[in-house]
Amino acid sequence: MYGSYAYVSFQAIDGKVTLGDMVMYYQAFQRVQAFFQGILSSLAGLYEDNLFLSNLYEFLDLKQTVPEPDSVKPVPVPMQEGIALKNVSFQYPESSRKVLQNISLTIRPGEVVALVGENGSGKTTLIKLLCRLYDPTSGTIAIDGIDLRQFAKKALRHEISIIFQDYVHYQLSGRENIWLGNTSIPLDDERVIKAAKRSGADEVIKKLPQGYDTLLGKMFAEGCELSIGEWQKVALARAFMHDAQIIVLDEPTSSMDARAEYEVFRSFRQLVAGRTAILISHRFSTVRMADRIFVLKQGSIIEGGSHEELMSQKGIYADLFERQARAYR
Repeated sequence: MYGSYAYVSFQAIDGKVTLGDMVMYYQAFQRVQAFFQGILSSLAGLYEDNLFLSNLYEFLDLKQTVPEPDSVKPVPVPMQEGIALKNVSFQYPESSRKVLQNISLTIRPGEVVALVGENGSGKTTLIKLLCRLYDPTSGTIAIDGIDLRQFAKKALRHEISIIFQDYVHYQLSGRENIWLGNTSIPLDDERVIKAAKRSGADEVIKKLPQGYDTLLGKMFAEGCELSIGEWQKVALARAFMHDAQIIVLDEPTSSMDARAEYEVFRSFRQLVAGRTAILISHRFSTVRMADRIFVLKQGSIIEGGSHEELMSQKGIYADLFERQARAYR
C-alpha cells in the first residue's frame, strides 16, 4: 500500500498525473485499506464470537443427569419425621474420588443443623444432593421416609430455600433482586420489604438514590454498585422471601462485618421459626447457636452434637473453636 503511495507521488512529480488525480488515488487507496481492515476485524470478531457460541451449544447439548420419577409422590407438607441420609456416598461424574463417604444423619423438622469443616470436605456437595442437583452414587436421602428420587424436582426445590456462597449479583432493581427469591407470587412490596428487614438489606437499599427502584450493579449507567457484604444481605433477603420448609444458608454472613453478623443471628431463631435450617459456615460464632453441629473431614462425618457436647469432647471442633476464639482476643 505504501509502495502505491510512492508510485503515485513520483508520477505526479514527473507530471504524468495531475495533483487532483494524485489526491483521488490517495483517497481510493485509503478506502481500500479501510475496507480490508474492516474485513480482518470482522473475521477476528467472528472467531471470538464463535468461542462464546461453542459454549452455548455445549450448554444446549447437555443431557439431564437427574431424571424425573416415573411415579411421582407429593412432597410432605409439613414434614413429620424430617430428612434422613442413610449411607450416602457420592463422586462427581468423570471423577474417581469420593467427595462424600457413607454419610448417615437425620435432621428433625424445625431443627437448626450446622455443617463445618475445611474447604473440600463435602459440605456444599451434601446440599447439592439434598436439592437433587445430583443423585447419590450410593445410599439414600429421604423426607419422611420417601426417597427424594420419588419427588418431582420442581416440587422438591419449591420446599427448599437456598443461598449458595457463589450467589448471583442480579443487575436489577433492589425490589426485583429480592422478589426473585419467590417468583411464584406477584411482586409484593410488603413482602419484599419484610424480607429485606430480616436480612438487614432494608437499611442498605433505603439509602440508595431511588430506594427499592435503584438498579443494583454497574451494568447500567444509573446502577449503584454494592459492597460484597451488602450484596450478601440482598441474597439473604431472597432466601427469606421464599416460604419454604427447609432453608439452607451456605456461608450466609462470610462478608458481613461483626456487627451486621450479630444483628442477623440475634434474631435468626425467629427468622427460621417453624422451618428446618441447615447452616454451612467457617465462623463458629455462627454455628454455635445450632441445635446440632456436624464436623466433616474428607467427605465423612467425624463428630456430631451440640456446641456444648462437642466442646466437652475436646476433639477437632473444640480445637478449631479455640483457635478461632484466640484470633479475636
